[in-house]
Amino acid sequence: MSAADKACAIDLAGERVLLLPEKALYWPRLRVLAVADIHFGKAASFRALGVPVPRGTTAENLALLDLLLAAHDVAHIVFLGDFLHAKAAHAPATLAALAQWRLRHPALRLTLVRGNHDLRAGDPPPELGLELANEPYLLAPFAFCHHPELQAAGYVLAGHVHPVFHLAARRDALRLPCFLVGGQRAILPSFGAFTGGHAVRPAAGERLFLVAGDMVLAHAKLTLGR
Repeated sequence: MSAADKACAIDLAGERVLLLPEKALYWPRLRVLAVADIHFGKAASFRALGVPVPRGTTAENLALLDLLLAAHDVAHIVFLGDFLHAKAAHAPATLAALAQWRLRHPALRLTLVRGNHDLRAGDPPPELGLELANEPYLLAPFAFCHHPELQAAGYVLAGHVHPVFHLAARRDALRLPCFLVGGQRAILPSFGAFTGGHAVRPAAGERLFLVAGDMVLAHAKLTLGR
């Protein structure tokens, strides 16, 4: 099964986009990959506070980005805020890993739409070559944002919420990352490892697309086995 077969193609604001099981959104016409809430250095930030948490989350996030770049024709990644988790995310090991990844993709355009964690963490080092923008970052017909409640001149693609959905049937239950898609905005799931999630339910006019393993499925199409 190809990467396109595992994705869910939908139309937003007159544009065809792919909701990817890697918890990102791909816009083929402009070759844009939208990634929300990657939170580089979150584990390092916790360890700096003396909290014992697993290592390797930065490498895991970068490997997943590499997988997406290999599977899709991407010219531009737009990070929808919370690129770095906190000031402690400027740890030498984290920045070195990011720098090495950047050297492997020198022609790739990177834009960071600043989120609330970015304001506390500070901007990434200039050598990473990210274009920095405050929300909304406009590429018509889309407004790339961090906060989904922002009013913008375009269809809003946002993060911040880390949406997940609790799916239950009889004695079985799943907690799945999801895309929450409405008439004026879509909220992407958190891309980063070790970022948690916030349970959501669709309001009137909203649709849920659930990340179920290596596929994205509309909520109504996903059922649990006995």
